Amino acid sequence: MNVTGKADGKEAPMRPFGLKDKFGYMMGDLANDFFFIFASSFLMVFYTNVLGISPGVVGTLFVTARVIDAFTDVGMGRLVDTLPPAKDGRFKPWLRRMCIPVSIAGLLLFVPWVARLPMAFRIIYIFITYIFWGSICYTGINIPYGSMASAITSEPVERGQLSTYRSVGAALASVVINVGVPLFVYTYDASGNQIIIPERFFTIACIFAALAIISYAVCYKLSIERIVLKPQKTKGGSTRRTIDTMLHNKSLISIIAAAIVLVLSMLLTQSMNTYLFMDYFKNKTAMSASGFLNTAATLIIAPFSKQIVKKIGKKEASSIAVLFASAMYFIMFAVRFTNPWLFCIFVGLGNIGTGVFNLMIWAFITDIIDYQEIHSGYRDDGTIYAVYSFSRKIGQALAGGLGAWVLEIIGYQTSTGGEAVVQSESVVNNIYSVATLAPALCYLAVGLILLLAYPLTKKIVEENSLILKKKHENKI
Repeated sequence: MNVTGKADGKEAPMRPFGLKDKFGYMMGDLANDFFFIFASSFLMVFYTNVLGISPGVVGTLFVTARVIDAFTDVGMGRLVDTLPPAKDGRFKPWLRRMCIPVSIAGLLLFVPWVARLPMAFRIIYIFITYIFWGSICYTGINIPYGSMASAITSEPVERGQLSTYRSVGAALASVVINVGVPLFVYTYDASGNQIIIPERFFTIACIFAALAIISYAVCYKLSIERIVLKPQKTKGGSTRRTIDTMLHNKSLISIIAAAIVLVLSMLLTQSMNTYLFMDYFKNKTAMSASGFLNTAATLIIAPFSKQIVKKIGKKEASSIAVLFASAMYFIMFAVRFTNPWLFCIFVGLGNIGTGVFNLMIWAFITDIIDYQEIHSGYRDDGTIYAVYSFSRKIGQALAGGLGAWVLEIIGYQTSTGGEAVVQSESVVNNIYSVATLAPALCYLAVGLILLLAYPLTKKIVEENSLILKKKHENKI
């Protein structure tokens, strides 16, 4: 390992860690989330209300894709851990290799003219394009991008800042998508029901594809891999060794459990809120306001994240914050608001709680990578990040699948071409219940996992950082 900028026996000029690194890393997540959040929030609506595909089929697609991800995510992680670095690093090259394919793949998700095809061909199309985007292209760029944080800096506080800036990138993408998209793609018919303008999904996807490529380029340009790692040897059962040590890594197991439940809750809430505001509140402006409050909460907390990490610690602050979010959603479920603006206020309060955890979540992973190295003697950045990324996709699949299946069970009526369908009172009331009770229970579970099961306290993280710093200094 090298932390001084030496490569192949030569001195490489290297600037100190600073704002360029943080801004560049932020742009990488901004690029990822143009399509990840767009798909998470609106793809199920596009499939059910534009292409006319039943929610049950959509749910099956999401679960099928995550089964495939079990192989592609871990395979990509092992690939970046075992291949020799290129001249521009171990992780950065994948940004330039995959930025155009992943953007084109995202664009193909939202082609409205597919609705003119026979139903069998529509189903085949969504299976091929969704798996191509999520399981191949997105995996091919997201695993190296996420793993790159541990190569940019070895300092816990600086890694915390990378996590914060990454979350800010996601928040900026979220405000563009959750505020702008509803105002652009929805309109009203003569009866006051919301209808969808299908072609505008594709227009937005074209814009996002261009912005994603530009953002990936900025991330590539500004990021520096300061921690130069030798390729991990693949012979002698190294994959089995990695799996065995990860299975005994309590911090990884607990954060995987928390991540599955967290992502399940967040994405299920996002997708159900689209139907909630469309069919229960019938207010697209409030839908945009709710999306803005989600981002605003993250941006308000972001400037204080460094101080929170230094004074309280990631585990300690996150567990308290997520439990607070759970309490807000229990109140929303119990009160059953009919005023969308009052509902938005409580959503904003809940987002403050989840925002604290989201700002720090990626720094949790770099702490776990350090813990793994101390206990196994090996750095498995790509593999550990891939396993964690796959766990988030499990939550994503459960959210998409569960949300779609719940809509099917409660009798939600789909449409083709975006025309309005008036849902029954029982359907819209059940949508409200799912959109509030599910996150209340999930955030409660996440808070308890962090509080009781996750072992890396502020003190342990600082001790691990000192151990590895001494170890790496002795190898230079």
